[in-house]
Amino acid sequence: MVSDYFSAPLSRDIWDSKYRYRERDSIRDATIEDSWRRIAGSLSATEGPARPLWEQKFFDVLQDFRFLPGGRIQAGAGTGHRVTLFNCFVMGTIEDSLAGIFDALKEGALTMQQGGGIGYDFSTLRPRGDMAQGVGMIASGPVSFMQIWDSMCATILSTGARRGAMMATLRCDHPDIEAFVAAKRDSARLRHFNLSVLASDDFMHAVRAGDPWPLVFPARPGEDVSGAELVERLWPGSDGPRPCRVYRRIPARDLWDQIMRATYDYAEPGVIFIDRVNRMNNLWYRERISATNPCGEIPLPPYGACDLGSINLTKFVRKPFAADAELDLGGIGGTAEVATRMLDNVVDISGFPLSAQELTERSERRIGLGLTGLADALVMLGIPYGSPESLSLAASVMRTICHSAYRASIELAREKGPFPWFEPEAYLEGAFVRQLPGDIRDDIRRHGIRNSHLTAIAPTGTISLLANNISSGLEPVYALEYSRNLHEADGSVTAHAVRDYAYALYRERRGNAPLAPAFVTAEQVPPATHLDMQAALQPYVDNAISKTVNVPADFPFNDFRSLYDYAYDKGLKGCTTFRPNSITGAVLVGTGIQSPSSHCCSLEREPD
Repeated sequence: MVSDYFSAPLSRDIWDSKYRYRERDSIRDATIEDSWRRIAGSLSATEGPARPLWEQKFFDVLQDFRFLPGGRIQAGAGTGHRVTLFNCFVMGTIEDSLAGIFDALKEGALTMQQGGGIGYDFSTLRPRGDMAQGVGMIASGPVSFMQIWDSMCATILSTGARRGAMMATLRCDHPDIEAFVAAKRDSARLRHFNLSVLASDDFMHAVRAGDPWPLVFPARPGEDVSGAELVERLWPGSDGPRPCRVYRRIPARDLWDQIMRATYDYAEPGVIFIDRVNRMNNLWYRERISATNPCGEIPLPPYGACDLGSINLTKFVRKPFAADAELDLGGIGGTAEVATRMLDNVVDISGFPLSAQELTERSERRIGLGLTGLADALVMLGIPYGSPESLSLAASVMRTICHSAYRASIELAREKGPFPWFEPEAYLEGAFVRQLPGDIRDDIRRHGIRNSHLTAIAPTGTISLLANNISSGLEPVYALEYSRNLHEADGSVTAHAVRDYAYALYRERRGNAPLAPAFVTAEQVPPATHLDMQAALQPYVDNAISKTVNVPADFPFNDFRSLYDYAYDKGLKGCTTFRPNSITGAVLVGTGIQSPSSHCCSLEREPD
């Protein structure tokens, strides 16, 4: 039996401050094993007579950080506290009226109060300068109302709630898109938001063709549009195409260059290839997505929820650093099967801030099982990150997780029933589902499937620190030793010196021996290679992937711009880059220097 699972002091602090169960001044989790038993006991509560069996299985995969459920699960399961076990939500469609806007704001506040990050599509709000419906007033536009959300988030945080994270999206054809793109040029504005542009296929084609691009907004029922140019568009909150008035046209390339220059200069907005998201959506037959959770790994319909967990690949490396080191794919697959059941049970035991969230999640039972520690596992196997061998192995790992999760979900459907919104023929016609092996598709046809979606790759910043600072998600090792900011319980931010997990293990076993060639850090990975890794995993991810492409400060703008074209051509669902700059600083920095970063996928912005 391991007496101490923590090899890094900061990891123990993370557990103590964020995930250890306390009741006022009374400590209930004396050790991290108590936390694992609390989580396992809570998540097995739905298993009836088989509960003792599954409680032990759940504990076994949690032990020694083999499987890392999302932070809200670790902090809230089994505590009895009135909190949600879901990390994030996409909120409902914002009605274009003052009452609708403030109803949506209230729902967001209630959700954040219980610990959930939130995402919104602001495309439904009338552009700045337009006549507001029914009251004869001039609309101030979506960006102005986003500032109210930003203030709400800051206020909720001031009450002692966990840190907040929000995502705002806007369509690339909204008349206020240019203001949205430039919104965070001011370092004091919208600091609690991540921003992403919803880039359609038509827009990307117009950029490449050099065509003009129409900026449009739906005509109101009964509005006099005589003489106005109208086009039909699918718009959020509508069941079908709506007539939209063309406000003006701008060169598509000019808008694209504005987006590229903004993200080059201050790391936002990101880009979501929204038509691809919807084309690959397993629930294509009943929903249209226009927003994601704050870090982008879960595109969700209105009131959809994030039910996340990650398999720690470092725990499945046999004989690390040896010439015959290997990865236990069988163990990863078996863990994926148990983890799928655990995340499915979260849907049944969690509370929800809003009844609409409960209805959506319990009808879809969407989960997001992924991986973390990929880069450290590659180091331990002697494989440089970004090499052809690393891409092939990473794809094999994600394929194992994906297919194991789908098979486990089919077995759960046989035992407990498929998700309520399952329609066999339509589901099997989904673009992602059509790519699955024939035996999985046949079994879905026979037995159904318990969960609409099963895989996602999250940034895992906090839970990876908890697990002794393993590399986050699919990211390369940022640096071997560096400083990382931690939000303390009193709201302050403290910089902690940390060591990468694989590096610390290597020094423990090899002393001062020269580093192996596999010790590759983020700054040594060409930006396009980041996207190659993302693309290697994408075929096995039915939700999405949170990935930050690290770009050097001196990276030429034209080369930077081409990264987004490359991401689109590689079939990715989105792209986020980070180049150190004067507004957002650096995500992580060298030892002894405190990072001022507030980048979208940094530890400071991730919703645990």
